[in-house]
Amino acid sequence: MKRKILAMIMSTALVMTAFTGCGVHGNTAFDGQDSAVSGQEDTGEGDVPGQGVEANDGEADGTESGAMADADSRGVKIRVGSLKGPTSMGLLRLMDQAEKQESFNDYEFTMTASADELLPAVVAGDLDIVLVPANVASVLYMKTEGGVSVIDINTLGVLYMVSGDEDIVDMGDLKGRTVYLTGKGTTPDYVLQYLLRENGLTTADVKLEYKSEAAEVAAVLAQTPEAVGVLPQPFVTAACAQNEKLSVVMDLTREWEAVQGDGGSRLVTGVTLVRSSFLEGNREAVEKFMEEHCASAAFANEHVEEAAELAAAAGIIDKAEVAARAMPRCNITYIDGDEMKTALSGYLAVLFEQDAASVGGGLPGDDFYFIR
Repeated sequence: MKRKILAMIMSTALVMTAFTGCGVHGNTAFDGQDSAVSGQEDTGEGDVPGQGVEANDGEADGTESGAMADADSRGVKIRVGSLKGPTSMGLLRLMDQAEKQESFNDYEFTMTASADELLPAVVAGDLDIVLVPANVASVLYMKTEGGVSVIDINTLGVLYMVSGDEDIVDMGDLKGRTVYLTGKGTTPDYVLQYLLRENGLTTADVKLEYKSEAAEVAAVLAQTPEAVGVLPQPFVTAACAQNEKLSVVMDLTREWEAVQGDGGSRLVTGVTLVRSSFLEGNREAVEKFMEEHCASAAFANEHVEEAAELAAAAGIIDKAEVAARAMPRCNITYIDGDEMKTALSGYLAVLFEQDAASVGGGLPGDDFYFIR
């Protein structure tokens, strides 16, 4: 049974790498690759300690959100697009409420396997709100000349350093070592090189060996436990479960925050965007969505078994038991306002410094950040 569950986790991970990201000030998701050409960033799932989100009027307990109205008096219709993975997990409770006509707004949800399927629909005005990788949001803002605004962060960092070498406890211990990670010019690459530099190291000190996908990094670790690899969840959980010699030696989200210090940026995976024109005409409805999204994300972190059943029913993960193991490590979150702006703008600035194309060639203006 244990082997079957692990196999399902790895199978699920391969599906979720199209975009995977999950933490309400909570837990995280998937592969963490991003393309400077398409602007798409795959994300991973991370074992970040759940901090929880303050629920609005008990909504996180599974109570109906806001002033739930009947079918004839529900709010504005909002078309929401998300990726089939951890980011959608933060919406599961709201999806369920909408289907039962218990949500404030009248929602129409669309899940896709790739951000490339969502972006044209946003530009064409066929979707109003989308949950996408952080750098994709910046790329879309630049391409539409301010046509979208970010309203919240829905997923935090998901990357971990895994090894069977217990002597590795900080970045300095990597000197003279080889680190395996997914392809050059991807999010893991940007993040690791930034952390190395901030800790006084360069690629002359630490050899980086790139693989095309996280499964290949996991395979290296399985064959050579003393090797060092950077992986997202759920590959971390699966790799460590299959080989008891392996463990997490560094949480790159914590390493990022240690470098940034208090009030600095965060290692951001996924954000929620709204079309600026839709926001201008439907501000109250968008703000209500933000409240319902916050409560729904909190539900995913605080009611894992129930949320896992919803994930299986929605087809995000085939088996509820697999979803229940993955979700606590998915860093599903909800962060808005000034905290969101500080976290996201700092993260984008780091990516811009390393490769301007990864964020659309420039940094978004203040109008990119919607703050109530």
